Parts: sequence; structure tokens; C-alpha cells
Amino acid sequence: MTSPGTTSTQATDTDAPLDLRGMAEILLTEARASKAGRTARTLTPGAGLPLKQTLLALEAGAQLQDHVAPGPATLFALEGEIVLTCGEDRRTLTPGMWMPIPRELHGLEAATDAVALITVVPESA
Repeated sequence: MTSPGTTSTQATDTDAPLDLRGMAEILLTEARASKAGRTARTLTPGAGLPLKQTLLALEAGAQLQDHVAPGPATLFALEGEIVLTCGEDRRTLTPGMWMPIPRELHGLEAATDAVALITVVPESA
């Protein structure tokens, strides 16, 4: 656990504040070293919980293939430019921008090195 007044860049200490910008830098470094050009950390622990948040880092040009979210979801751009694609529709998010993710087939592309916070409320099976 971190001491009072400090923040953690580790996603394992659920009782401490998390420095998202610090974690973003760590993940971008990992994404740049990754063959896929991307990496992610789940911030909310535990399978089956009603909320899942994931910090996703993408190197410029990296993509997430088209997929359907497992429930209602949002996308918040923390760093860089990330493009949410849904069919022919393309929405570019820059730092500080937030939007709901469509409940249909969609993908993500990094226009620049980018970090985004994805929040999902998985639906029960």
C-alpha cells in the first residue's frame, strides 16, 4: 500500500489512488515494445463484478479489431488521438474527450500514441 499523499502506478492495490498518467506512460512504453503495438491493464479487479475499467495503450497505427462490447461501455481519451470506428463512422477523441461506445460492431485505431480508459458494465449471461 502507498503512504498517505502518494499515488500508485500499480493496478494491484485497490485501496490506493492510482496515478493514471503515470500508468499511461508505463503502458505506452510496453505498447511500443510489443509486437502488437498495444497493451492494457484492468483496473477494477475480480471477475463477475458489475463494472470493468481497463486502461489501454496503443502505439500510433495500432488497432483493436472490430468487436462488440459485452455490455454498455464508454471510452475516455487520456493521451494522444484515438479513433473509434463503427462501420463508416469514425470519431476521433483527443485528451479529455469521452463518449459512449456503440452497442454494435466497432474498433479502435491509434492516430498517435494513445491511452484510453474503457469502462464496461458486462451484461449477465
